Amino acid sequence: MNTPKQQKKRGIKVIIAGAGGAAHLPGMVAALTTLPVIGVPVKSSALSGNDSLLSIVQMPRGVPVATVAIGNSTNAGLLAVRMLAPFDEDLAQKLEDYHEAQRKTVEEKAEKLERIGYEAYLNENR
Repeated sequence: MNTPKQQKKRGIKVIIAGAGGAAHLPGMVAALTTLPVIGVPVKSSALSGNDSLLSIVQMPRGVPVATVAIGNSTNAGLLAVRMLAPFDEDLAQKLEDYHEAQRKTVEEKAEKLERIGYEAYLNENR
């Protein structure tokens, strides 16, 4: 793994680390860097990813790891963007555009749900 100086030299600003089972990777990475680390618990066969979630979220004091839901790499990416957006106007605008698109999608789905009813909506989306 690169040292924190090497990471900064390469332009790395946030690290996303996924791991399953005992999920050591996010914590090990966090212990070796000063950059923000986001852990993504991966669903495992034994405990459906709950073991991974608990391993990542229960880091000792001084080794922070932000944690998202099991298998939710999308939220890990969005969290990283939120960390970076205050320092990058283009990224901030893209994040605002994304949120506006999400809002419109939810409104469209809500209108359709009201128009055709929940049973038809569920049957249509299976």
